[in-house]
Parts: sequence; structure tokens; C-alpha cells
Amino acid sequence: MRNKGLMLGSMLSVMAFSSPVFALDGLTLEAGHTNESTDAYRLAAQFEFASEMWRSDGGAVALDGYWDAGYTYWNDLDTQSISLTPMFRLQFGPDNGGVTPFLEAGIGAALFSESNLDDRRDLGSNFQFEDRIGAGLRFASGSELGLRYYHYSNAGIEQPNQGINKAALYYRFAI
Repeated sequence: MRNKGLMLGSMLSVMAFSSPVFALDGLTLEAGHTNESTDAYRLAAQFEFASEMWRSDGGAVALDGYWDAGYTYWNDLDTQSISLTPMFRLQFGPDNGGVTPFLEAGIGAALFSESNLDDRRDLGSNFQFEDRIGAGLRFASGSELGLRYYHYSNAGIEQPNQGINKAALYYRFAI
């Protein structure tokens, strides 16, 4: 329990003392299920990129992104993780204040408190790459509802490299 508090406190401290350039734009609550038939719960903070990267000539498709810093509790696997991932989001539909569908993807880094997950799966190292794809709806308020698929792996840096996968439903509150 002490490790959970230490990891969460460290993450929140870094975010609290970050430069104002990285103003908090959203908080996400997420519940998912792993390929080990266990549940995982995630709390994350989002920091939007400074500007849109691309918009189609007609304005109907746009590419933007955000930084995602999160804490995940892996139920029944005796581990927690923190992660930082740059996410790229492709939005479809004009920015007219309605509901906007989007796709997103990103590759970041995660640090697990344990590499041997309850004797079920050996990640090989505490450091893992976090690969993520998702789809969702963005509402006029800036809030989002979506689905994500995660894959964690150390990319063969250490052996074994069994990795772990997670599918999740999330809701993002706009700040």
C-alpha cells in the first residue's frame, strides 16, 4: 500500500510543479480488462499540445494531440504502473460544437512496480513501452467517451518479454 501512495504522490508532485506551459486540460477515469482475465483501473491527466498539427482543406479532418500521464492499478496482479505517452488524435467532422468522432494512437513509456505479475506473467523488466490505440467521441464540452487497447512490452530489452494487453473503456473530464 505504501508503494501505491509513493508512486501516485510522486506523479502528482511532478505534475503540480511542472511549467505552466503544461496546463492541465483533462482528467481520465478508465476501467479495463487484461489478457490475464483481471481488471485494471487507471487515473490519468492530459496536457494538450500547444496547437493543431494539421487540418484538411475543407476543415473536416484535423490532427492534434496531447501528453497523457497516468497511474494504473492492476487488480489481482500485485502491481501498479505509471506512464507518460504522447497521443496523436485524428478528429473527423467540422469543429462546430457538436459530437466529434476520433481515432488516437501513441507510444510511450511505463514503469511497473513489479515485473513478475503474480507468478502469471513475467514482463522481464519494470520498464515497458506502452503502445495504445483508441476510438471515441468528443463532446462540445471537451469531455470524451471512448475505447482503448493497450500493449505493454519491453521490446526485447530484457528476457523474458511476455508483455501484457488491456482493453478499456474511459471517460475524460475536460478541465
